[in-house]
Amino acid sequence: MTGFLKNYYPKRTKKVDVVLVVCTLFLALFGLLMQYSAGSYVALRDTGDAFYFVKKQALALIVAVVATLGATKINLDKLGKYSWVLLVVGMVLLALVFIPGLGVEKYGATRWINLGFTTFQPSEIAKFAVAIFIAAQMSKKSAVTFKNMVISLLAMGAVCVLIMLEPNMSITMCVGLSCLILLFVGGAKLRHFAVLALPLVAVVVVLILIEPYRLKRLTAFLDPWASPLGEGYQLIQSYYALGNGGLFGVGLFNSRQKYLFLPFAESDFIFAIICEELGWIGGIAIMCVYCVIVVCGIRIAVNATNRFQTYLAVAITVIIAVQTLLNIAVVTGAIPPTGLPLPFVSYGGSSLVVFTCATGLLLNVSRQSQESVFSHKIY
Repeated sequence: MTGFLKNYYPKRTKKVDVVLVVCTLFLALFGLLMQYSAGSYVALRDTGDAFYFVKKQALALIVAVVATLGATKINLDKLGKYSWVLLVVGMVLLALVFIPGLGVEKYGATRWINLGFTTFQPSEIAKFAVAIFIAAQMSKKSAVTFKNMVISLLAMGAVCVLIMLEPNMSITMCVGLSCLILLFVGGAKLRHFAVLALPLVAVVVVLILIEPYRLKRLTAFLDPWASPLGEGYQLIQSYYALGNGGLFGVGLFNSRQKYLFLPFAESDFIFAIICEELGWIGGIAIMCVYCVIVVCGIRIAVNATNRFQTYLAVAITVIIAVQTLLNIAVVTGAIPPTGLPLPFVSYGGSSLVVFTCATGLLLNVSRQSQESVFSHKIY
């Protein structure tokens, strides 16, 4: 009987799980290495401990591993049924950042909640919460008609508004773009997006005009050397890092830009340091790892046992892909500068825990599909 079952066990799907786990763990551990390289000088100057960022991220990784193991055991049917609860929790957490004493303000934005022993960024939870909610909605009614999309669009809009109030334009872009792609996968027509395009463009224009710093960032993106010590400074320094690395890089730990030239080198702009030290070859290799994760996510979605699990896998995969592309696009100057961490690699405990936990949900979907095939072959 054991030999018979082994012959029918979905080995191909099992291999996808192994590849997904290996790639995710590799990026997380590689992130620790690069956070030390990119942030050790700043950490030593500010805290007296060159390993400050690494220690905090390593602790977050331990929490992330535990959370991921838990995510692989979650009842996915109940997750879909009560996805609205997750959405409400995400929105409440977003609102809590505005309570004085609880919300933490950094760099002119209130994006973190103070837990006393640490802080966390609720927008990281909210972006997955709204995507899971939309996945659950589409599993009941496909997005082929505008009427079926109304609830999903309202949920997306509410979350985006709360995130914008922090303000956090980068996460808002990630949430909005990811949700629209998810709706498109769920059957939304191009004419639906054409109808939405005008108000969305109008909102973006208004958001840029009401906040002078956003307009400055846009003009700096178009010509960063027009304000080399102002809004264009960070992008110029990122260019220097990319150019200095060349094809093969200056060598691990040998970055020059991390010595207070490139701001947020250990977080939002860590990809620039990767390319400086490991060259474009290293940068492309890391992008290939993300591509493998995305392919694994797509294969898991295709083999899922029901509509919700398919859309859930698509939602998680799309968020990973969109945020990765936006981060790299910012670092390379393809889009205006905005703060967005590179999934699994950038410094930030909230991002690491949530993204690895989302990977655990992907593995959960894969496990369900394996058990379904396994059970089918038995009977």
